[in-house]
Amino acid sequence: MFAVLGRFAYRRRWWVLAGWAAVFVAGIALSPRLFDRLATVDSLSPDAESVAGENRVRELVSDGPIVFAVVSGIDVYDPTLVSSVSKVAGELRTIEGVADVDDLYTSPGGRIGADNRSTLVWVELLENLPVDRQEAIEDQVRAKLKTIDAPAILVGGDHLAERAFGDQAVRDLAVGESIALALLLVALVVIFGGVVAASVPLTVAIAGVSATLLALLALSGWTDVGEYSLNIVTLLGLGLAVDYALLIVARYREERAGGADPPEAIETAMSRAGRAVAISGLAVTAALAGLTAFAEPLLASMALGGATVVLLTTALGLTAVPALIAVAGRYLPPAGAQTWVTRATGAVRDRLPHRAVGPHRTGRAGRASATGPTAAARSPLLARLAAHAQRHPGPVAATTTLGLLLLAAPLVSANLANSDARALPHSLEERRAYDAYQTLFAANQAPAVTVVAEIDAASPILRDFLNELLRLPEVGRLALRRDVPLTSVIIDMTPKADTTTTADQTGDPTGGRSQELVRTIRGMRPGFPLLVTGQAAEAVDYKDSVADRLPYAVAVVVLAMFGLLFALTRSVVVPVKALLLNALTFLAALGVLVAVFQWGWGEPVLRFDSWGALDLTTPLLLFVFVFGLSMDYEVFLLARIKEEYDRGADNDRAVLAGITRSGPVVTAAALCITIVFLGFAAGGLVAVKEIGVGMAVAVLLDVTGVRGLLLPATMTLLGDLNWWAPGWPARRPSKERRRPAVRVGS
Repeated sequence: MFAVLGRFAYRRRWWVLAGWAAVFVAGIALSPRLFDRLATVDSLSPDAESVAGENRVRELVSDGPIVFAVVSGIDVYDPTLVSSVSKVAGELRTIEGVADVDDLYTSPGGRIGADNRSTLVWVELLENLPVDRQEAIEDQVRAKLKTIDAPAILVGGDHLAERAFGDQAVRDLAVGESIALALLLVALVVIFGGVVAASVPLTVAIAGVSATLLALLALSGWTDVGEYSLNIVTLLGLGLAVDYALLIVARYREERAGGADPPEAIETAMSRAGRAVAISGLAVTAALAGLTAFAEPLLASMALGGATVVLLTTALGLTAVPALIAVAGRYLPPAGAQTWVTRATGAVRDRLPHRAVGPHRTGRAGRASATGPTAAARSPLLARLAAHAQRHPGPVAATTTLGLLLLAAPLVSANLANSDARALPHSLEERRAYDAYQTLFAANQAPAVTVVAEIDAASPILRDFLNELLRLPEVGRLALRRDVPLTSVIIDMTPKADTTTTADQTGDPTGGRSQELVRTIRGMRPGFPLLVTGQAAEAVDYKDSVADRLPYAVAVVVLAMFGLLFALTRSVVVPVKALLLNALTFLAALGVLVAVFQWGWGEPVLRFDSWGALDLTTPLLLFVFVFGLSMDYEVFLLARIKEEYDRGADNDRAVLAGITRSGPVVTAAALCITIVFLGFAAGGLVAVKEIGVGMAVAVLLDVTGVRGLLLPATMTLLGDLNWWAPGWPARRPSKERRRPAVRVGS
């Protein structure tokens, strides 16, 4: 099938390229419409208790969006400041769409900051304004607040922070793509030894980004596409486009080095590497499909967008890459050919110490031996690691597993929270305004946990309930809202600060004490209906929803991965082992993220301010991405190992030969996709940084520790058991049909 596709792309190369060129042009021309349609997608489903509670609060009280200004740097009773704030407050009240203005001088709601040199101007807008109208009024209010005569004015608000998040996401996308593409060009030139060869994966990557934007634009016509989703999905599409193109081009160059003419080389590359690309694309799509098991709109949006982009990228790799090779084939040097790039890099490499790969010694009686490649001094990194792992399979497997588990150890202290203004870079005013408000006016207290009770405010049952709430150890302060209909009550409770955790000391709304309070209240039975809402309640609802549906998502991913790997290897043991190794990679990468972002170890290098938590969506996205992308390298390596095994090599020799021959392209693919992820980690949004760094760490751990050490060590330990399948006819050629074993690389 894939050889037929290769022949088609070779013969109809110009038609294939013309079709993708049309997609590219359409994507570039129409992408501005996508940026205009980006929306803030809710992380919780509408039936979550916290969402229902928040909606009920809005029905009972008319609280509109807030824009606030922290005015500081001058004595709060300085006559100039008093006059300026009073004048601006009066002008704000005349703006159509402003419901109320509170300040220290013209209304009873004014406040003085903890430093006694700052004050707060609080502007409430009318509720239920159209988004465009609301944003226009916010801009008017912001501009007016900036005219206050004071040394420092910071303007912020929840919706302003959301807008800043969206704008920063678009900026991060441009920065991430620019950095990634520039570094990819350099890396690909070095890897392929020439500019033309390097341009094929890069062209596919650029076309992939444009096609991704076009696909997301089409999806935005009937579902919301979030700013965060745009970054994550684009990151995934760009990385996979480079991976798939690199694999097919590398196999083509290898076949050309073996003497095949261009049409034959394309057919072989597509029948081997193209098949691996198709399986990998289906694996990543299946992993993303696992997100659909969750009810949260944000995850559903990412699942739909991600799966669409992966299928599109796979199609691009299977059609545009062979067509580009057909056009530029004569300018693509065969593998091992000398070019000005290889001569330059060879001169540098000759100055570095090299270590030969010695013979593989039998670890126990009856195990066949294997030797390293003849060009041992220049053997690939994965081949050197694999040879070492096969010489000492038991110790290597135990040590590597222990190392990955140690990296995963920080997970025991993981704190997951909703991203808010703290996820913005400190250079943005909205983030500094949030920090100033929390420090000067909120005493770094966690936001209130809100209870909406459907009961008469004068009922004795309510008084008993309030007294019971006051006795809870998690409650620091309790207040009833005014101007609520008599048949309902809204109770705001400020959790006590938890001195054992940094999170609560910095006003984290999802700290341990806040979540305990939510769960405690929901477990009470006061005898009347109530809903618990607030940011801590949202975190609790999200975690509970994920916990309830996680088994279904895991089942989708595991069954899909198992089925695809079984189809590739005709083995039961290999897929099970691959899933366990992927789980180790995932846990280790997530543990590193806790240390880097939650503990703040990465602040100096990555330039962010830790807020004591990871974004709630990070573990789930990392789970599907790690399992999906790890399958890339699993498929690339196993396909070559299985190829060697089917040719007649014994288990150990097949493993080493497969890793030796596919190791360079796997290492190159890992380097390129790591560049893509780290390019996006250079952006300003902490949530996007988490995914970028997490995936870069996962890829590096996967290619070195897992594929380089654990995979060959465990396959050596298991021997021919690797290829066992119950009740399935043996897939190996019979001894009479086996080709005599040859040295790897001969």
